[in-house]
Amino acid sequence: MKIINEVLLDETTGRAKQSPRLRMNYNFHEHLDDPVNRLLNALEPGTYIRPHRHLNPGKNEIFLLLRGRIAVFLFDNEGKITETQILDPQKGVYGTEIKAGTWHSLLVLESGSVIYEIKEGPFTPLAPENFAPWSPAPEDTERVKKYMELLEKEA
Repeated sequence: MKIINEVLLDETTGRAKQSPRLRMNYNFHEHLDDPVNRLLNALEPGTYIRPHRHLNPGKNEIFLLLRGRIAVFLFDNEGKITETQILDPQKGVYGTEIKAGTWHSLLVLESGSVIYEIKEGPFTPLAPENFAPWSPAPEDTERVKKYMELLEKEA
C-alpha cells in the first residue's frame, strides 16, 4: 500500500523548495510506460508552468489539490484566458479535470501547495506543438516574470 501523508507532502515540498524549477514530482507509477501516470507534484510560488495542452497523443489530466492554493487557467488558441478556477481545499474546491487538447496552466498562490496528478500513460515528453506559441519560453526569464504577473492579476 502506498500512503499519502503529511510526511510525504513535507518531504516532496522540501525538495521542490530546493529545486531551481521550484517544483518536484513524487511518482506513484513504477514505470514511465504504465497505462496511468499518478504522481504528487509539489509546487512553490514562482514556478512557471508554461501553458500547454496534451494533444498528439491526446490525454485528459486530473489535478486534486491536497494542500495550498493554486489557480488553474484555460486558454483559447490565441492565448486569451477563457476560464479561471482557484483550487483551495479550505474553501471546498479540490480539483479539476482538463480535457485533452485544452490549453492550460497553473499558478501557485501558496507555498507548500501539492497536487495529486493523474494522466493517461505512457509518459511522453510534450512535443513542441503542445506548448502554447503565444506564451514565453522558460528561458526568457524577463517575459516569464511579466507573464506570471499578468496571470496573478487574473487569478
